[in-house]
Amino acid sequence: MLRNIAPKAANGTTGRARTLRREMTLPEVLLWRALRQRPRGLKFRRQHPSGVYILDFFCSDARLAIEVDGEVHARGINPERDQVRDAWLVSTGIETLRIPARDVLDNLDGVLMAVMDAAVARLPLHHPSGGPPPRDKLGEDF
Repeated sequence: MLRNIAPKAANGTTGRARTLRREMTLPEVLLWRALRQRPRGLKFRRQHPSGVYILDFFCSDARLAIEVDGEVHARGINPERDQVRDAWLVSTGIETLRIPARDVLDNLDGVLMAVMDAAVARLPLHHPSGGPPPRDKLGEDF
């Protein structure tokens, strides 16, 4: 598992994240049921606090945030807020994948496949597990 590069939670966001975990929308619940099975061996967190933001889902190894956006995200100043948030996350090394809530309801399998493709594409070529293997595992007899 790679080092978690997500910025630490700002004051108050951890409590808010806990509340949001209890109040997830139907599309979020459906996607979480699939992601918590660790498809392709990837671990996801739900309602993960990062800085002043709370990410719907976050894969630390892939450095990928998944946001399930309802129609409210297209109204008022929300598109600008989302752009500011995404830019801030990019500056910390995290990419955001935005998925319309309607797509989750209509085609969960397709959404899950798109999430997995995006996550796997962002994984490093070498996935360290805390250091190199022991010498005897490398075929060296020292």
